[in-house]
Amino acid sequence: FFQSNHLSLVSLADMLSCRQVLNLLTMLGFMLNYALRVNLTIAIVDMVVPNDAANTSQNVSDALTGNLTDISDFDNSNNTSTDGVEVLEERFDWDERQTNFVLGSFFWGYVLTELPGGRLAELIGGVRVFGHSMLWASLLTLLTPLAAHLNYVALIVVRVALGFMLGATWPAIHPVAAVWIPPMDRSKFMSNMMASSLGAAITMPVCGYLISVSGWASVFYLTGGIGVLWSLCWFAFVYETPATHPRISAEERREIEEAIGTSTSKKRPSYVPWGQLLCSPAVWAIIVTHGLSVFGFFTVINQLPTFMSKMLHFDIKKNGLFSSLPYLGKYVMAVASSYLADHLRHKGTLSTTATRKLFTSFALVTPGLMMAAQVFLGMDPTWSVVLFTLALFAHGAVTAGYLGNGLDIAPNFSGTIFGMANSLSSFGGFLSTWMVGVLTYHNQTFHQWQIVFWILAATYISAAIVFVVIGTGELQSWNNPPERKKIGDVAQEEGMPLKTEK
Repeated sequence: FFQSNHLSLVSLADMLSCRQVLNLLTMLGFMLNYALRVNLTIAIVDMVVPNDAANTSQNVSDALTGNLTDISDFDNSNNTSTDGVEVLEERFDWDERQTNFVLGSFFWGYVLTELPGGRLAELIGGVRVFGHSMLWASLLTLLTPLAAHLNYVALIVVRVALGFMLGATWPAIHPVAAVWIPPMDRSKFMSNMMASSLGAAITMPVCGYLISVSGWASVFYLTGGIGVLWSLCWFAFVYETPATHPRISAEERREIEEAIGTSTSKKRPSYVPWGQLLCSPAVWAIIVTHGLSVFGFFTVINQLPTFMSKMLHFDIKKNGLFSSLPYLGKYVMAVASSYLADHLRHKGTLSTTATRKLFTSFALVTPGLMMAAQVFLGMDPTWSVVLFTLALFAHGAVTAGYLGNGLDIAPNFSGTIFGMANSLSSFGGFLSTWMVGVLTYHNQTFHQWQIVFWILAATYISAAIVFVVIGTGELQSWNNPPERKKIGDVAQEEGMPLKTEK
């Protein structure tokens, strides 16, 4: 059975170009990346003993009919049933601060590997770093239910370790793009990163359904198991460079290497020109914009299920369904805006700098305005879902904006730059969960959520202003630093075209 399936996968890989296989597995990888991350945000609604039965208990039998039952009929147990089958599962007595502490602990590990992960990918290859990070994260996900049942601290340890593994994935994919994707096609490739939103869109309703029929632990077993299978495919079909790929055609390899030319060095730079990099306004435009942007995004993805449960009183299945809509919209926008951006650059309609600033502004100002509208319309379930969906829909355009900007200005150090940017955003992720926990501690009122929405509006719009003022799409002079000679060194290879490799 396994041999026949392996042969089928090899045959499918042979039908596609190497870049198509890379794009497909990268897209699936980022879908799983966020599935491994957000499964807890939907499961934790059912993991925690409700402190107010009128607000948080669920009647899943009625949920499966697609109707929102009057919450006054809900009981305070975790005995749910579908078609006469009861699901009995332990719940945990955590308050709002403890719950948000569990959600935020992911970022403790996440922040530790952002910068090292990006630099490691530049030195040994992004394919290895991305693949191993996802594999170990999947195994940790499988252990999550056991850790939760052991004790509160064990769950926190597993979530920190999960963040440690996933922290290296995002910066690691930039060095992969630097050697595999021609410069004028990189916006489209970067849209694969936004498949993370598609993964969240699928994970949310699937988790909601699984919880209703099999209990909250099932979501960790499903997402972790799929992650392990993906990792095996990644190591089997993706290689570090076109030159090392055994199935690449001479034509495809030549096309890639000629398009990339000297912007990416044949020999990976052995050191980072930290002085020039840290003094570059273009680098800080990416770091600050990404930090502020992701602070808003993480606040939404981590707190959206809780807001819908506590304020809008959606049951667990409806919670998963409506929580997924914004992510689906974000992925659609990511793909559409990336193709449009690359088309405008190919045609010469807009320069790279103008393209990045235009799409960044749209992707950040629009969510800021939507969060401001939530202040006034957020208690209406229909308006709330529409505004959240529009906010994340517009935010998907970051793939055509600042998200791949490190590949424009310094492809040789794109992993390091994105690692720095994601390190700041990781602190923002923990800060966002702490902020919501403090504001809503024993005070789950819409007034407190209005404060959250105002903070998000200001954050999004400030991020857009920073990038418009100091961002650029021009290749920086320090992208190809001269190699430091060692005793016995041969001729330097910086800036040598990939196509000259024998």
